[in-house]
Amino acid sequence: MPTFDDSTTTTAPVEEVWKLLYDPSRFPEWWEGIETVERHGRDGQGDITLYPRGYPDFPMPQQLRAGGDGRTLTISCLVSYLVFEWQLAALEAGTRIAVHVEIPEQEAHRLDGQRAAVSASLRSLAALAAATDAPRARG
Repeated sequence: MPTFDDSTTTTAPVEEVWKLLYDPSRFPEWWEGIETVERHGRDGQGDITLYPRGYPDFPMPQQLRAGGDGRTLTISCLVSYLVFEWQLAALEAGTRIAVHVEIPEQEAHRLDGQRAAVSASLRSLAALAAATDAPRARG
C-alpha cells in the first residue's frame, strides 16, 4: 500500500488549528480539491460527504475518527479508501501539523496528485490558522 507523510508548522496554537481541522464545514477553505461538504453521510454511509471541486455529482462519504486528545483526526474515504491521519503537536511558538496518508493499491496511480494536494492543503491550513489567530486590528 503506498503511503506518504508531510508536515508543516504554523504560529497558531493547537486549539486554533484544531478548530479548522475538526470542523468539516471549514474543509473547503483549506483542503485542496474540496468544493463542498455535507455534515452527514450519504446513503447511510459515513459521517460527512465531500464533493470534489468540479464534480458536484460525485459524493464521497467519509468516516471521521477523532482522538480524545484534541490533536488527532483520521478521515477515511468510503469510496476510494484513502486514509488521512492528521496529528497536531504543540511547539514553543505554534503548532506542528503532520499528516500520514495511505492509498490502496487500486488508487496508487493517484499518489503524485495526492502528495501535491496534501502539501498544498497543509500549507493552506497552517496559513489560515495563523491568520485566524492574528490579533484583530483596532478601528
